[in-house]
Amino acid sequence: MRFKHTRRPGFLLGFIDFFTAGLFFLIYMPLGGLQDELEEILGHRVQPYWKAYLLGVPTLFLYTLVWMARISEELKQKALGLGIPGPHTSFRHMFDWNVFGLLLFGPAVATHRFFGTLNKVEQELNRRNDRG
Repeated sequence: MRFKHTRRPGFLLGFIDFFTAGLFFLIYMPLGGLQDELEEILGHRVQPYWKAYLLGVPTLFLYTLVWMARISEELKQKALGLGIPGPHTSFRHMFDWNVFGLLLFGPAVATHRFFGTLNKVEQELNRRNDRG
C-alpha cells in the first residue's frame, strides 16, 4: 500500500479535535483514510474510533483516551522496528498530555507527536516500497 497522507498537520488536527470534543475525528478517521492506514501499518484490525468514542462517553472519555494511547504505543513500536529516530508518540506521552496538559493544549501536543510519528512511519514504508 502506498500512503498518500504523509504530511498531516498534527497540531492543527489536535487543536480542531480538542475544540470539537473529539467529534472531528469521528468524521476524519473513516473519511480521511486514517482508520485504514493504521490497520495497514499495525497489521491488524483496529476498533473503529466511533465505537471507542461512544464507549468513552460514560467513562468521561477515559476509554477513548486509553484506546488512542494503546495505538500510540503500537505506532511507536513500529517506528522503532523500522529504525526511525524519535521523538515518537507513546502510551505515556498520549495519556499524560491529554490528562495533565488538558488546560495547556495538551491534547494538541499529544496529537502533534502522534501524527509526526505516523507521518515518519508512512514515509519510511513508502521509501521501502519504492525501493523494493
